[in-house]
Amino acid sequence: MLFGALEAGGTKMVLAVGNENGEIMERVSIPTETPSITIPKIIDYFKGKKIAALGIASFGPVDLDKKSKTYGYITSTPKLAWVNFDLVGNIKNALSVPIGFDTDVNGSALGEATWGSTKGIDSSIYITIGTGVGVGVYQNGRLLHGMLHPEGGHVLLSKHPEDNFEGVCPYHPNCLEGLASGPSIEKRWGKKAIELKDEPKVWELEAYYIAQALVDYILTLSPHRIILGGGVMHQEQLFPLIRSKVTELLNGYVRTSQINDIGNYIVPAALNDNQGIMGCIQLAKMELQNQ
Repeated sequence: MLFGALEAGGTKMVLAVGNENGEIMERVSIPTETPSITIPKIIDYFKGKKIAALGIASFGPVDLDKKSKTYGYITSTPKLAWVNFDLVGNIKNALSVPIGFDTDVNGSALGEATWGSTKGIDSSIYITIGTGVGVGVYQNGRLLHGMLHPEGGHVLLSKHPEDNFEGVCPYHPNCLEGLASGPSIEKRWGKKAIELKDEPKVWELEAYYIAQALVDYILTLSPHRIILGGGVMHQEQLFPLIRSKVTELLNGYVRTSQINDIGNYIVPAALNDNQGIMGCIQLAKMELQNQ
């Protein structure tokens, strides 16, 4: 059985076809332009593929409430052409297949929980740190939704006493995304992250902010494992710095086997950057089963 997968990002769309085992049979990538240009390309790709269902993991914010009149919409995105756009409805009308829908980072969390480093663990979080910061939460064997989806990239942090940087988030001067995303690194230091690999002060400050957020997630969500992904986390020297800072900030308050083995608690993504598209395949499978 074949399933379609659409990882809808703000810069590019990844379209793929895979099987029920998460194996990707083919994929293409197209730029994210306006809906009038991009949606016909998506529909043309999946038509004739004989997919049983499609999974979409999208940039957002998005409406995930199936009781809502705007379920399946991209809502208040800064990408103005996509504001209040009915992503699921437009594609479903054209393809006439069941469509599973969630956020891009929840898709990655689901991919890892199904086939990756959190397989068999009923509570985990996936954090992507790149152009933006997103948090996907897998809780008690299912993706977490509430009033909205988790927006953990915008948790508020204490500024480092020597950091006068104003942040890059237009909403919050001291949120994780504003202080630790890829664009914030570039704006603060005048170079892209990859060019700063050998600058310890860059990564010590980055770890200072990421660790604060992780402690907030640990104390509120109590995950059994935390995955850190995204372009910034390709800087592997961050992992020991973050683990050390998390241990310091917890200060012995949380005493569990996971915290005692923090090297296997805060881990990198395990699916070679395929976790998002594989999560889309699982979203498609789940939607087909639900129907």
